[in-house]
Order: sequence, then C-alpha cells, then structure tokens
Amino acid sequence: MAGRFPQRPTRTTVRGGHVGVPGSAAGIPRQATAPARVRRWVPQGPLDVGLVLGPLRRGPADPTFRATPDGSVWRATLTPAGPGTLRVRAYGGEVLGEAWGPGAQWLLDRLPELLGAADDPDAFVPRHRVVALARHRRPGLRLTRTGLVLESLIPSVLEQKVTTDEAYRAWRLLVRRFGEPAPGPAGAFERPMSVMPAPRTWALIPSWEWHRAGVDDKRASTILRAVRVAARLEQAVGMTPAEAQARLEVVPGVGPWTSAEVVQRSHGAADAVTVGDLHLPGIVGWALAGDRHADDSVMLELLEPYAGQRHRAARLILLSGNAPARRAPKMPRVDIGLL
Repeated sequence: MAGRFPQRPTRTTVRGGHVGVPGSAAGIPRQATAPARVRRWVPQGPLDVGLVLGPLRRGPADPTFRATPDGSVWRATLTPAGPGTLRVRAYGGEVLGEAWGPGAQWLLDRLPELLGAADDPDAFVPRHRVVALARHRRPGLRLTRTGLVLESLIPSVLEQKVTTDEAYRAWRLLVRRFGEPAPGPAGAFERPMSVMPAPRTWALIPSWEWHRAGVDDKRASTILRAVRVAARLEQAVGMTPAEAQARLEVVPGVGPWTSAEVVQRSHGAADAVTVGDLHLPGIVGWALAGDRHADDSVMLELLEPYAGQRHRAARLILLSGNAPARRAPKMPRVDIGLL
C-alpha cells in the first residue's frame, strides 16, 4: 500500500524547511508609522535569511512572522525591553536590520546571533551522502539563537500530541486575541502582525478561551505553570543547552521533546536532537538506513556519528526531502472548541 496516500507536509518536515517568498505584493506594508532603528551587518560566508529564521515560524498564518515579496523576513516578538518588530533582508553580501518599538535596540544588538553568528557550521562533517548533498545545496544554513525561551516554549507546548493544523490554529487565535499590535509598519499589513502576550496576560486567559482555541486542559495547564516561573525560565538562556533543558523539564508537562524544540531556537543548540517525535525517527531512519519504522533508539544510533551536531544533521535530513511515502491516512483533527 506504499504510496497510496499522497505525501503531505508534517510539522516535523515543515520545521526543517525554508521560508518561501510570496508571489504577490499584497503582503508589503503600506507605510511606516515611525522611523526605524537600523543596523547593517556583514556575515562571514553564505547566509540564507529565510532558511535560518524559518524554524521560528509557526504556520503560514503566524501573526508573529511574515515573509514579504521584497525578500524581507519580519518578526514581532516580546523582548526583555518590551515589544519589538524586526525586519531583516540580505543583499550584496550585507544584512540590513530595521527595528521598531521599545524592544528595537535589544533586537538589533542580537541580530548577528539571531542569524547564526554564534553557530559554527564548519564543525559539521557529513557522514552520509544524503546529508552531504543537503549541506551542499543549502550552504546558507545557520542555526538561529533568539535568546528568548518563552516565545518558543509556549507554541511548542501547543504542538504537543496534536496535528499541525490544530497547533498552528491555537497559536494564531491566542496571539491575535490576547497579544498586542506589532510596533512600526507591521501594523499596516493587510493582516497586521501581533506580539505574543506577556506572561501575566497568558495567566489571565479564561478557560473558555483556551477551549475555543482547541487547547485541552493538559496543554493549557502546562503553559500556565510555565508563565508563573517565566523569569526563571528566561534565565536559562545563560546556561548550556543541556542545563537549560533540565530547568525547562522541571515544569510539569514539559518533557524532552518540548525542551529540545525550545533550545534549538533559544540557544541554537546544534546537538539537541528531538526525541519523542511522531515522524522524525522514521524520516531519519529512512534517509540513513532505509528503515521507515525506526524508533528513537534507532534514530539516536544512526545519528551517533554526528555527536555534538545531531540536530544539524537531522535538520539537513529534513531539508533533503528524503522522507518515506505516507502509508496511512492523515491523523484526524479533533477540535475541542466545537464540543
């Protein structure tokens, strides 16, 4: 029955992918509302902005993330200094960063790390042909480091044990409903961008709003426990990825899958391979050994030659597109908001 069902993207394959540029001009903001702070930065070596920042996007309609036809990537985020909007575009070997809002300077100060300046892709040595080819075809891949924990933790919790559509829908509805408008021209988009809610705002979301967004009590409770100790969790950016994962997993409901998804983004953790994923072991097993039924133990064994760089190896495998054909119907969506 292999190949009976057409291949469809999963959350696993999407998070390894590239942010495409739209084909129309409808997504370009009409005008800026205030002058932007600006920073220019020259990266060492090739850099693909869409590829580096792609893992920060939570679905094509993510209100905190936008790619526009002029080649820019926009990001609205809550920094320690307050909300901020960042626009990044690369041309002529140079990166231009423009930022608005109270968090503008914080975002520009960390622009190089966001675009992988702290990453060391030269430390990676391919051991398989599929990995080597993916690396050759994607020379601009760097691992982003946001320096922010909660902005990756909350959407990762929403993605626990549900379909891609359910997770992205919940994030979109909650951010648009309880977040605040993104500073600067991002509010002039046809679909204005939003900054995710502050920890206290998350804590005050009524139970029926979680229900309407399709978030069950278990995931909502995990988020509520996390935002109560948000300051302690944000301190984890100063720790090693392993120490940060240990601190995150102290929160009930946060396990190895979720903590790895967070430090991959907050720390640029090159070795934080995701375990407990529904699709990743089968994809890695298929690409490296032709084993579509591989489990976590088999995946970790196959990735052992990449110790210290296992997340980068898994990301390159996802980018290669070498995934087994689906052999079962898509997981059914269960929208508790309709109950």
